[in-house]
Amino acid sequence: MSPTGSAIGAGLTGIEATLVRLPRPQSRSGGGTGGGRPPRARHALVRVTDDEGVSGWGEMPDADADSWRRLVEDFAPALLRHPWHRPTEAPDAWAGLAPCPAAAAALDTACWDLWSRRRSTPLAHALGGVRTAVTAGVTVGRQPSLESLVMEVNRQVGAGFRAVRLRIGPGWDLEPVRAVHESYPFLALQADAGGRYTESDEDLEALRALDEYGMLCLEQPFAADDLAAHARLHREMGTPVALAASVDSSESLEAAVQAEAGGALNLSPSRLGGLTPARRAADRAADAGWDVWCGEEQASGVGRAATVALASLSSVTFPSQMPGAGVRAPRELVDPPVRAHDGIAPVPLAAPGLGHEVDTRVLRSVALDSATLVRARPAAPERSG
Repeated sequence: MSPTGSAIGAGLTGIEATLVRLPRPQSRSGGGTGGGRPPRARHALVRVTDDEGVSGWGEMPDADADSWRRLVEDFAPALLRHPWHRPTEAPDAWAGLAPCPAAAAALDTACWDLWSRRRSTPLAHALGGVRTAVTAGVTVGRQPSLESLVMEVNRQVGAGFRAVRLRIGPGWDLEPVRAVHESYPFLALQADAGGRYTESDEDLEALRALDEYGMLCLEQPFAADDLAAHARLHREMGTPVALAASVDSSESLEAAVQAEAGGALNLSPSRLGGLTPARRAADRAADAGWDVWCGEEQASGVGRAATVALASLSSVTFPSQMPGAGVRAPRELVDPPVRAHDGIAPVPLAAPGLGHEVDTRVLRSVALDSATLVRARPAAPERSG
């Protein structure tokens, strides 16, 4: 319940959505460029404001034309009409709409931020988080050679990162993992396969060979919809199989748990539809005995701030992904920037909500499009006489 006891949704005065184009973070690690992805990405930031002038922010990373249209034409108007007391009730606003998890996630996060600010509570505490800091992991992409891979891992380890997630694929898997493991035998290693493998004899031989390196997990080896293949490999290996793209709803997570298709979960609020379903997924995965970490690699500052708050939950057990050493975001949208220092990302507890303020001047300077929705005020009753 809000401090005034009123339904916040009934008091929303407006929703602003801003589409921006930001350079993708650049790094020799390959973790920020996405391997051939366009050098610039479009994001949508949303701001919900209530009748007390309090605002909350959310982000839709990698916004395409369809998700932007759905955000502005369907999801935002539905939220503006929907009364809610707690942010867990906000998703009911779009329950009858065709799914668009990215649009839902942006608005859901903004509602959590607004609610936390009204209560003068850090978002991490509002979600039920228990940590004051989050151990950060970093993603290292494919490199020109094994030597350059080890050098890049050395740079990240030197910067304090305690966990490294290697992107692998057919032809770039066993040798890279072996090289990093031999150079850093006590480093927490993960391998992100990105759904690039099949159950061919050659692929399975390579995946099974990774088992001897004691990795935290092997992430998404097969196509997202092939839970049976993941379950078969998970039964064979000592290394837990982790799911990412396979889990985009509570129903898909439940199906994965029941199929015993993995033992770890890469938790992405934008893929699941926001902080509300992401928190629920973290709890369900933990109940099933799975490890959990948060990965929202393409997000800018608003999305990363929400990820840090989510990673403060006790159900999140693995290091969560943050930009690595040497990654520079040419335009920071939030102050202070959301970064890891010595491999640790602090959880903002001295300020309410996300704990980071959006720099609206920078936001306007990178804007491509914007939309403002204002709540319709009820017509005044006619006076007789």
